[in-house]
Amino acid sequence: MTYQDVLSKVDHTVLKQTATWADIQKLCDDAVKYHTASICIPPAYVKQAAEYLNGRIPVCTVIGFPNGSNTTECKAFEVRDAVKNGAEELDMVVNIGWVKDGKYEDVLREINCLKEACDGKLLKVIIETCLLTKDEIIALCDVVSRSDADFIKTSTGFSTAGATFEDVELMVKHMTGGKKVKAAGGISGFEDGKRFIELGAQRLGTSRLVAQAKNIEDLSAEF
Repeated sequence: MTYQDVLSKVDHTVLKQTATWADIQKLCDDAVKYHTASICIPPAYVKQAAEYLNGRIPVCTVIGFPNGSNTTECKAFEVRDAVKNGAEELDMVVNIGWVKDGKYEDVLREINCLKEACDGKLLKVIIETCLLTKDEIIALCDVVSRSDADFIKTSTGFSTAGATFEDVELMVKHMTGGKKVKAAGGISGFEDGKRFIELGAQRLGTSRLVAQAKNIEDLSAEF
C-alpha cells in the first residue's frame, strides 16, 4: 500500500468551532493537491467551498453534529439545505439516546428519512462508538445494513474517543448489504490509516494525514 493509496480514502476534515474561511480554503487546496476522497467541513461553509472547488473534490458536511439529538425534521432540513448548497456527501449523527432506549426502528426510520432528503447524495451514519457497548455497535450495524444509507462511521471526533481497530474490525464483520465503514477520530498517522484500511475501512476521517504527507518525498512509495 502506498501513501497515495491511503490519501485517496481520506475525508480531509476541519470541523473545529474556530474554523475560518481561510482554514477551509487551505483545506480545499490541500485536498486537491493530495487527491483526497473529499473535504469534510461545517455546514456554514458548504456553499462557499463548493463554489471554490467547482467540482474538483466532493464536499462533505455534518448533520445533527456532534450530539445527534436534533429532531428528525431538523436533521432533514439540514440535509436539504446542505444539498442545495452543493454538498455531495452527508455525515449524520444518530440519536444516541434512542440507541440507549433500544429504539432501533426509530433510528432506522430517521436514517431513511435523511437518505430520502439527500436526493441521491452519499449518506454516512455516525454512531459514536466510544459511547456504545459492543452489543449496541452490533445492533447499529444491523440497522445501518438494513437502511438506505451508504456508510456506517465510527465517531464525530468530539466525544471521549475516536476510532479503534477493535471497533472497526467488529463493524466490518457485522455490516451486510454492501454497506461500507468509515473510521474517524484519532487517526494519528499513515500506519494507523493503513491498518484501518486493511481491517476493511473504506474511508478515513482525519486532518492529520495531509499535514504529514507534506513531509513525504515520494507519495507513490509503499510503506
